[in-house]
Amino acid sequence: MIHDLRRAVRIPRVRPHAVDLSHPARSPLGNSVVNCVVYVDGVRQVSDCPAQEAIEQVRTTGNGFVWIGLHEPTEEEFSDIGELFGLHPLAVEDAVDAHQRPKLERYNDTLFTVLKTVTYVEHDQLTATSEVVDTGEIMVFTGPDFVITVRHGGHGSLGPLRESLESMPGHLAKGPSAVLHAIADHVVDDYLAVTAAVQSDIDAVESEVFSDHRGGADAGRIYQLKRELLQLKHAVVPLNRPLQLLAEQPTQLVDADIQKYFRDVADHLARANEHITACDELLNSILQANIAQVTVSQNEDMRKISAWVAIIAVPTMVCGVYGMNFDHMPELRWTYGYPLVLAVMATACFLMHRGFRRNGWL
Repeated sequence: MIHDLRRAVRIPRVRPHAVDLSHPARSPLGNSVVNCVVYVDGVRQVSDCPAQEAIEQVRTTGNGFVWIGLHEPTEEEFSDIGELFGLHPLAVEDAVDAHQRPKLERYNDTLFTVLKTVTYVEHDQLTATSEVVDTGEIMVFTGPDFVITVRHGGHGSLGPLRESLESMPGHLAKGPSAVLHAIADHVVDDYLAVTAAVQSDIDAVESEVFSDHRGGADAGRIYQLKRELLQLKHAVVPLNRPLQLLAEQPTQLVDADIQKYFRDVADHLARANEHITACDELLNSILQANIAQVTVSQNEDMRKISAWVAIIAVPTMVCGVYGMNFDHMPELRWTYGYPLVLAVMATACFLMHRGFRRNGWL
């Protein structure tokens, strides 16, 4: 959580220690590093250089910043990065271990931001076990002269975003906070896109529920959509507070001009929240409608069964009467007794069937 910059007592910043890059096991640039770039006045200067060399260049000249991108680093790889840039051990631990809640924390003069990334999983047909939404994470360390992004998951690559920012040197010249804004904006835009795709699945299920043919969308698929929507909700809703702080609370780590852009991101996030809430309510209505249709269908089946039972009961009763084998019973020895009884049973069954059809039971 961002603390007031005017605090009376401040914890002194931990100075970065020199890291021996000559030893392969101690090199911060392990297999997890995607890129290490120096930017000066928004222009790319040095690419894929050792992290220590890059940060020393920036701090010697007092101009520019370093952007290091990592993908699922190991504890050993990232501990060296943390030592080099003076990152707090708690933040380092969170960055290595995925499954963090979206949040914003401040450690001395470094912001630690956790963002949940989402992507829509394409599928030919929605089933009760279909995966609709896949999530990942992006952790962003933002300091006065560096940005470190740690990505978890198979999606959410920041390569295209980096290229887009490099095409806008004026915006990138605002410093690390410009990178943080661009990442947050990119993630929130994905929320809107995924929510729209999930809406299409919900519309398809809704059409099946209210279709004329029997056996439409079953409750299993509706529940699956609700589970996937809940996963999306867990990624979106907790981000409200961090973006609100970035947009409203002044801090030296966020450029004043960039802070205005965070308000736009927060507005997009609010739209995503509203869309998710609407989708959840619609799914509740669809589920209730599906249950109601199942109940109505069961009632119709019970009425049909009851009608046929009533029709069959007439000949059963007549046959039961004439099957009692008493010596003195009318029509037993009459020549036309048998066909008359059959005619009475057939007529009674026909009249009952006709009555049930008129009342909609059959």
